[in-house]
Amino acid sequence: MSIIERALNKAKDEKPKSDDSTNSVTGTQFDLNGQVNSPIPPPIIKLQGAVEKEKLLDTRQISVIDWDKLAELSFVTPSSNTHSQAEEEYRNIKRPLINNAFGVGSVGINRSNLILVTSSVPGEGKTFTAINLALSIANERDKKVLLIDADVARPSVAKTLGIKATPGLVEYLEGNDIEFSDIVQKTNMPGLSVIPAGKQHKHSTELLNSNKMIVLAQELSNRYPDRIVIFDSPPLLAATQGEVLAGLVGQVVLVVEAEKTPQSMIMSSVNKLMFCDVVLVLLNKIQSNADADHYGYGLYGN
Repeated sequence: MSIIERALNKAKDEKPKSDDSTNSVTGTQFDLNGQVNSPIPPPIIKLQGAVEKEKLLDTRQISVIDWDKLAELSFVTPSSNTHSQAEEEYRNIKRPLINNAFGVGSVGINRSNLILVTSSVPGEGKTFTAINLALSIANERDKKVLLIDADVARPSVAKTLGIKATPGLVEYLEGNDIEFSDIVQKTNMPGLSVIPAGKQHKHSTELLNSNKMIVLAQELSNRYPDRIVIFDSPPLLAATQGEVLAGLVGQVVLVVEAEKTPQSMIMSSVNKLMFCDVVLVLLNKIQSNADADHYGYGLYGN
């Protein structure tokens, strides 16, 4: 007997519960049209059961991140100098994002704790930025981060971190035999979990635009109010998946490679994000006048 069948049988013996406004979904384009409070919402039941099973991660083998490799690639690591230029830059970059997610800036932002990191074209540093943001925010004493590799066409998060690449997001969205807890990898950095992209799939756009992905985004935002979820997205002008994912999050970080990405491409990307609540532009690889070998970052938005 399936989970849904057992739930249906159980519901027959129970009286309908009174309406509870705290269980409703409001203020998004994915409103469930009054069906949220129905006794058994099938897509959410399966996810709720799977999300609860994430607690089992505490007893599973921890995925060990290769910190030496990341340090060689100039990532911010736990052993990094806390006063290094990169560390300070990412402290400045993450602060408005955290404020928008949990502080006074979160007012009026739907799914404010979901952040999409994207770019116009490949090679501008979006994955580098997504990973560094996740590492930097996870360093906060009271913050947890879930990093999701949603660049399913060209995944690189798992390879960069040195963790297993499957099962991942694609497997979860594709079938019913993979639970949410099966794709989440707890890491050796306290507060950081990772969902890899998973296997290649020819219908990846349709999977990311599916109802299951919409429900997943809702659940990640509503059920983990103390957690920031960072999606590493495909470039906006190279694939359609990025624009689809932008509709599921509350904040978007558009990574732009300084002095290289044409302004016309940047404006095309910005136009694709006009419907988003918050769009911040991160100017990447800024060459410092004081040190020709140093590259920095700048965050701009409104």
